[in-house]
Amino acid sequence: MGRWPLYLRGALVARLPAAAIEPLALAGSRIRGLADARARCHGEMRCEIGRDVLGSVPFDRRRVAASSARERLIDLRMYYGRLSRGVEVWPDLHAIAARLASEIRRLKAIDPKRPVIVSPFHYVSQYANIYVVDALRVALGLESIAVVSAVPRDMYGDDSALIPGVDVLYTYGDGDRNGLGLRVARALRRTGVAVLFADVPPFALHRYPMETVGVSMFGRPARIHNGVFRLGTQFDATLLPFYLRFDGGRFSAELFEPLALAGQGAPQQLARYIETALIDNFPHSLVAVNPSMYAFAPTR
Repeated sequence: MGRWPLYLRGALVARLPAAAIEPLALAGSRIRGLADARARCHGEMRCEIGRDVLGSVPFDRRRVAASSARERLIDLRMYYGRLSRGVEVWPDLHAIAARLASEIRRLKAIDPKRPVIVSPFHYVSQYANIYVVDALRVALGLESIAVVSAVPRDMYGDDSALIPGVDVLYTYGDGDRNGLGLRVARALRRTGVAVLFADVPPFALHRYPMETVGVSMFGRPARIHNGVFRLGTQFDATLLPFYLRFDGGRFSAELFEPLALAGQGAPQQLARYIETALIDNFPHSLVAVNPSMYAFAPTR
């Protein structure tokens, strides 16, 4: 009997209408904040970060405070939907993947030998981002696609059984971390495409690698992760960044102009992309959970 509550929760979440996710997240966040001081402080901290980072740029406090609840509902809806039905179809996300595939084909037509690093930024839901990546893999006709990720394994169940075509290269764990760069390099040589979240802030970096590069963001000095530039320069790769939005139960995406990672000024251009995304889509940011954001760099 102990497994029945979990099974029932999964069955219910798998049938949750997409349009109900935002209202439920807002209501759940508010109710939990009334009863749980830690949850209330977490929401307030996110709003404080927004005021510090964005300055006078307006944002919806309720949506910012409900970001974690919204992300979890989307994650659960996608995971249990695919688990219960064997397939989970989100037309909006497939359309985003088709746009990315079209852009990659255009870049490959210009220079077939130049690898492309697709870079979802940390917005809305990591499961939604991985859904797009898997759909992109299918659109490109790839058997597998490598994704560098720090998200813990199997948060809700066996991820690899549901997304076997996504080869997740984890950034934590001694065995994984020491050969991470080599495995990403092999993936780029094999398929010409890999996925890396290039907007990761320094506070999220765990031990090695944690090298950063200096840039300017929001009119002040900042630091962003240098790993993507080290890798991109080695392969003369192109970065294709994008971020998701979620409004009224519908997904959409903003794609940035492709960025030559070996080009002069590439770090500052990526910093501008990160800044633009935060201004435009702060309520959906998944990394706005630490006051330092991009202003702090751990030392090696």
